[in-house]
Amino acid sequence: MAIRNIVCYPDPLLRKKCEEITAIDDEIKRLGEDMLDTMYEKKGIGLAAPQVGVIKRLITVDISGPEKRENPFVMVNPEIVEKKGETEGEEGCLSLPGFKGKVKRAAAVKVRYLDLDGEEHLVDADELFAICLQHEIDHLDGKLIIDYAGRLKKKMYENKLKKLQKHRAR
Repeated sequence: MAIRNIVCYPDPLLRKKCEEITAIDDEIKRLGEDMLDTMYEKKGIGLAAPQVGVIKRLITVDISGPEKRENPFVMVNPEIVEKKGETEGEEGCLSLPGFKGKVKRAAAVKVRYLDLDGEEHLVDADELFAICLQHEIDHLDGKLIIDYAGRLKKKMYENKLKKLQKHRAR
């Protein structure tokens, strides 16, 4: 198991639509384990494969984390099959350090996925779990929370990133 580097905005990898996983082999199992370790190490509650540079449809989620680590999910080819209601809350993202933005999401979702043994599951999620699943599944389609932000907030964040990059280049 290894801690992987987090790919950060504006890296074009984060904008790619991820490929379906057709076989759950040792490489995919290792990716899922590495992603859980990375998610916990980086103090996250969710992580999508493109955030570690892999353009595959795989996410990890544990809303009890990163401290408790009581309910980890590794989801292969997750798909939202039902949405209910609406909620809005502030979200952050490991790939957008320092950015927080308000995002409107479904209040509850039903998600179909495969586990690392290839077993199909259907999970009903609400509150933080539903928000986290939608956030991570967005990543698999190349969508980021900054896409929900207004033009002004997005521009301010991009200017902040440019300043940071100039400062690091010195």
